[in-house]
Amino acid sequence: MIVKSITIAVFILIIISLGLALFNLVKSNDQKQSEKIVKALTFRITLSVILFVFIFIALATGLLRPHGIGAQMQAKKPVVSGQSK
Repeated sequence: MIVKSITIAVFILIIISLGLALFNLVKSNDQKQSEKIVKALTFRITLSVILFVFIFIALATGLLRPHGIGAQMQAKKPVVSGQSK
């Protein structure tokens, strides 16, 4: 549950950072606003990379398990027909 909470929190931070960059882009008049845009987008990219690594580690260690159609399809064993002993 803590892994999902961290993931959701980071997603929200990414969206806020993207919104901040958009706000500064629309309001852009000078060099100072351009620097704010670059900082917000750099922060967003950093958070995205950290989130990707965090999810990868959580999947590799078993803290986060995939569920849904893809996981169910992988769990089923294929039936081999036409083979005789």
